[in-house]
Amino acid sequence: MKKMILSIVLLIAAVALLITGLELFTSYKASVTINTNAPVQTTKKIIIHASPERIWTIMSRIDHWAEWHKDVQSPKLEGPFQAGSSFDWKSGGLTIHSTIHTAIPYTRIGWSGKAFGAFAIHNWSFTQIGERTEVRVEESMEGWLVSLMRGKFQRGLEQSLETWMNNLKAEAERQDR
Repeated sequence: MKKMILSIVLLIAAVALLITGLELFTSYKASVTINTNAPVQTTKKIIIHASPERIWTIMSRIDHWAEWHKDVQSPKLEGPFQAGSSFDWKSGGLTIHSTIHTAIPYTRIGWSGKAFGAFAIHNWSFTQIGERTEVRVEESMEGWLVSLMRGKFQRGLEQSLETWMNNLKAEAERQDR
């Protein structure tokens, strides 16, 4: 019995050491474009009956995301909304630290962020089409946990971005009335 307990403790310690090593020594390349070689990636589009200015304003007010997008908790922007500023937030059970890499008023917003076992690059673009705006979002995810659970992360990302786009549409159209 003692040998079995010792074996289990040693196995748990080895797994913990492996995970700690992966977290400490894995580096990711931040970029303004998504990683097209990442194991998880997606692109979504939606037409919103609101101006790019309205949508930009909603998206750039990071501290208020949770008011209209319930999949996000505790968003907190450090500093002004501009390239180089960072923010912390929670989504899908993960605590994420992100850094804005693109902040072109009324046109593009992008950030990259690291969470446990994952690194994501997330880009939004806003294109005016008459009185409407086409919103395009693309994201790539990589990391040891993402590679290990690729299918779960892919499905989660697809669902998350679909929900985010629908919530953004509802909020922008509500504000534009």
